[in-house]
Amino acid sequence: MTATPPAPTELRLRRAEKRLDISFADGSRFSLPAEYLRVESPSAEVQGHGPGQRKYVAGRRHVGILRMEPVGHYAVRLAFDDLHDSGIYSWAYLRQLGEEQAERWASYEAALAARGLSRDPPARRG
Repeated sequence: MTATPPAPTELRLRRAEKRLDISFADGSRFSLPAEYLRVESPSAEVQGHGPGQRKYVAGRRHVGILRMEPVGHYAVRLAFDDLHDSGIYSWAYLRQLGEEQAERWASYEAALAARGLSRDPPARRG
């Protein structure tokens, strides 16, 4: 049986900066941008329902977090201002996102480029 990862000692939503700050008892601290959290959402909408089904979400450079809601004692649900709110971010997943941020972000940007997609939202016609 594996131990449940410890809950964060602090979880702070910084709406104006569009970031989520998270600290753990071992001294690990991460400041995760809303865009990064959105494009790495653990939801099936992003991750798919099986291997090889991941979706690359483009156009989220300016996304913000509207609110966070606790889910039991193991996770938080984030609601984004693009109306995505179906991902449940476990403490273990948030820690993993923090620890792997540089690699995951580089991979995401490369995947967008390979698909001809951009972090910027599409230009409005007017």
